[in-house]
Amino acid sequence: MTMAETQDSKERLLQDFNQVVADTEQLLKTVASAGGEKAMALRANVEQSLRQARQRLNELEEAAGERTRQAAKATDEYVRENPWESVAVAAGIAAIAGIIVGLMLNRR
Repeated sequence: MTMAETQDSKERLLQDFNQVVADTEQLLKTVASAGGEKAMALRANVEQSLRQARQRLNELEEAAGERTRQAAKATDEYVRENPWESVAVAAGIAAIAGIIVGLMLNRR
């Protein structure tokens, strides 16, 4: 799933949740003023909207998990193929962090 697809999924999910909220508000108004078939039909619409929103949320979670696994795998492969470069980068980051902490402590 690409970033654009992920963004589209997020937007659809947000729209679905907004629709569920709107349907729920309408259901509450209908139940307060009437009952019977109209309320049951509205309730069925709310339940359907909620099911769709949950399904999209699960899809987003799965896509995010897959991207995380791919990133971890790529990182692992890079480190295995380039161990010394990885050590050098880690040491460089640690040195820079140490300098920054030292400068911050020196200011006090």
